[in-house]
Amino acid sequence: MRKILIVGAGHAGLHLAHGLLTEGYDVTVITGQSSMEIRTGKPSVSQLTFPTALNYEREHNLDLWSALSPQIRNQRVHLYPKGDEPVRTFTGRTGEGNDYTVSVDRRVKMADWLEYFEDRGGKVVIHGVTVTDLDYFSRMFELIIVAVGHGELGQLFDYDESRFSGARPRSIAQAQIYDVWPWDDDDENIGWAASAADAGNIIFIPILTQEGPCHNLLMVDKRGGPMDAWPDRPGPEEQLRRMKDLLRQYAPEYFERVKDAVLSDGRNSTLVEELTPQVRNPVGVLPSGGRVLGMADVVVTMDPYVGQSWNNSTRCAKAYLESIIEHGDREFDDAFLVRTFDRFWEFGLHNQLWSEMNSTLWDSGDLPSYFYDLLDAARDFPEVGNRWIQGWDYPPDFGTWLLDPDRAMQFVAEVRARSGS
Repeated sequence: MRKILIVGAGHAGLHLAHGLLTEGYDVTVITGQSSMEIRTGKPSVSQLTFPTALNYEREHNLDLWSALSPQIRNQRVHLYPKGDEPVRTFTGRTGEGNDYTVSVDRRVKMADWLEYFEDRGGKVVIHGVTVTDLDYFSRMFELIIVAVGHGELGQLFDYDESRFSGARPRSIAQAQIYDVWPWDDDDENIGWAASAADAGNIIFIPILTQEGPCHNLLMVDKRGGPMDAWPDRPGPEEQLRRMKDLLRQYAPEYFERVKDAVLSDGRNSTLVEELTPQVRNPVGVLPSGGRVLGMADVVVTMDPYVGQSWNNSTRCAKAYLESIIEHGDREFDDAFLVRTFDRFWEFGLHNQLWSEMNSTLWDSGDLPSYFYDLLDAARDFPEVGNRWIQGWDYPPDFGTWLLDPDRAMQFVAEVRARSGS
């Protein structure tokens, strides 16, 4: 039985740990926090689990919350151009048929997964880890995967300039709230997302937290921009007040929904942090010369606005699991480590391209000219709106139309022709 160590009890590491355990590997997870510390700790940037990722979780019996979590079947997008230009909006389905998207607070999800892993017979060690520790562990385990990127462990993985990355410093503010107003005839579990030329980006989604279902309001802006309003790290109530003021100015439809909102948990329902998306070398070299493999956010840190962190994590865990199984009893050498990451990067690269488009959408001061035609088509034709939103589940599809003006307009023309317009 091959012995594998996973450092970090995050989304990617635990997903992979469960998969390896199912396949008969001897798996140890080492983490600096117990499940109770995770469950009662500070919030993280909330993420979406799209239909395909949700189905991957079900393959390992890891979808523990669908009966409780709000099921997001539709997503509404708002784009706010500069000046007096009207807001552009469209709606699309998040999945085909009965598929849906969910969002579960990381504290709930990771604590449950960690406890379930131990219940299934996985080994869990609660302890901080240094590079020196990894050197020691490299003599005990055949493969070490690092799934936590902060502190000195993150320094094992150098910035990789050979791979594409839309690296732009981001300022993030988040609040989990109750008492949200509905909008027109929208389903109460619809997700909203906006991009404002004068400010930044917003994701507003229903979420399952420790306190039950509520809404998660996330603002992302370039560092120093209008929505970077948190240099003094305000308290929770003041942060929510400032977030409402920003919505009143830059995204009035969102303000109308949250104007009477209150925090779901005054002590632990807000977050302010800074983040720089980047891509790193996936292979870390230990002082003894041993090698470790980084995964997911450790080596591909996504722009939080596109909501792809957990999609990336799930796809990475799946790619690594398949690569390990296929490798059999052979040595986990450098070639294996690089090949395993490259298997994931076939998906991750497209996610970076999608992130880059969103990061540069307003760089010229206005939307690209063809984008207005796309938005009108997404509003008028469900086929276009649905494909746009379902691309969040599988961003490689965007490369076949949305990211290419000519192919995008060809697709729109074909949809119009089929509709007889």
